[in-house]
Amino acid sequence: MMRRLAGLVLALSASQAWAADTLRCGSQLISVGDRSSEVLQKCGEPVSRDLLGYKRSADRREEFQVEEWTYGPNGGMYQYLRFEGNRLKQITSKRGN
Repeated sequence: MMRRLAGLVLALSASQAWAADTLRCGSQLISVGDRSSEVLQKCGEPVSRDLLGYKRSADRREEFQVEEWTYGPNGGMYQYLRFEGNRLKQITSKRGN
């Protein structure tokens, strides 16, 4: 019973995505807040770039593009980088299928 429960918990956690503030690209580190040009220079071209839409600024005076870049698989992991207005806002990693 305990072994089955442990296996279920492990399987569920393996399929979950988690967020981080930094990501290693070779010998370089990228961080939330970096410009998209810095990320491109350090990590190279992503496997894919998806335009997710547009978002309004807090004061609603301007609109900016929201993109998601995908890197991987690296060791079975995919990294999803969300950019808002050419700034890295979120780094999410998820094990590939």
